[in-house]
Amino acid sequence: MSTRPNLPPLRLHVPEPKFRPGDEAEFSDLQIPAAGSAPRPAVEASPSDFHALAYSLVRVLDDDGNAVGPWDPKLDPDTLRAILRAMALTRAFDERMYRAQRQGKTSFYMKCTGEEAIACAQAMALHRDDMCFPSYRQQGLLIARDWPLVDMMNQIYSNKGDRLGGKQLPIMYSARDAGFFSISGNLTTQLPQAVGWAMASAIKGDKRIAAAWCGEGSTAEGDFHSACTFAAVYRAPVILNVVNNQWAISSFSGFAGAEATTFAARAIGYGIAGLRVDGNDALAVYAATDWAAERARTNQGPTLIEFFTYRAEGHSTSDDPSAYRSVQEPERWPLGDPIARLKQHLIRIGEWDDARHAAMDLELANAVKAAQKEAEKNGILGHGMHQPMSSMFEGVFETMPWHLKEQRQQMLDEAKAAGIETS
Repeated sequence: MSTRPNLPPLRLHVPEPKFRPGDEAEFSDLQIPAAGSAPRPAVEASPSDFHALAYSLVRVLDDDGNAVGPWDPKLDPDTLRAILRAMALTRAFDERMYRAQRQGKTSFYMKCTGEEAIACAQAMALHRDDMCFPSYRQQGLLIARDWPLVDMMNQIYSNKGDRLGGKQLPIMYSARDAGFFSISGNLTTQLPQAVGWAMASAIKGDKRIAAAWCGEGSTAEGDFHSACTFAAVYRAPVILNVVNNQWAISSFSGFAGAEATTFAARAIGYGIAGLRVDGNDALAVYAATDWAAERARTNQGPTLIEFFTYRAEGHSTSDDPSAYRSVQEPERWPLGDPIARLKQHLIRIGEWDDARHAAMDLELANAVKAAQKEAEKNGILGHGMHQPMSSMFEGVFETMPWHLKEQRQQMLDEAKAAGIETS
């Protein structure tokens, strides 16, 4: 029995997205600062000097395609076109692999439509030998670093050309030579791994830094906070990227804390640098990454960047977003399309035009189609297993332990007795 009858009963707040299926979507309540309005602190500034940047939004491209303000990285036209090309190629790759999944050629695919600027522009701002610890929507890192599309498709198809031997789910690439750490389906494991790698780099006196990516939903997991603690305490040379695309599968960002504050604001509690960035503005993405990378390289410590963006497509090919959100949301997202915005900027400065863009799109579509034909010569997942059965024991330990050797031999003996081909 309560001893304070005058108090109202306690209530639990359950977050609820603004729009559900059938609702009219509009984002007029979003506070989007003008492009160029966010100040750019000195690289060596103390994180306590720019807390406001964790609540604002770093933007460079205005509505007319002009690059304005102190965060303008002033990139040369060739670099701008390279970022545009990488984004367009990533989208073309996604479209063809999505269709391949629908045709039964692979089991699973995840597109990054609307988020291309984050991986592609960041790849251009990082050094080639910096180590990236991606989540599952950063295929643009590999594409921007000119990793062979055929190799990526071999992995998606789990065919005989798959370097990973069919041991990873489709789209969970691994490419050490591209500075691309193996993708994990267990979300946010890559953040403490990235911090540990960065700490090791510092201990060795190396000059390479690390960068890691996760979605806003998985910032609610313990691994995120462990990574932030170690990064802050040891001032690890790492960039922690939170891709806030508003949805964690069918759970909107409010369940991860978005109603209370920004995700970039979590940096403040750890005493590390925090930025909130327009994730659909390739120039802002580049500038923020370049700034954070310089902080890491000059021993100023880690940076947490929240990229404010929108997941235009479903979470994966296993997802139907119309079941939980308004179908109008993607087209009404106020920050626009990252490819269209950079295209507009290049046209604005006289370094691009619609005809060249159309020609590029056709060239890239043909290149992806040719790569697909080449990869499918090695087989497709829909036609069954393409790796020898005995390979399940390989590639796990540097030296296979005795008990696995025994198990492998037992499998081979039993398969032979049953007349099953194992090689």
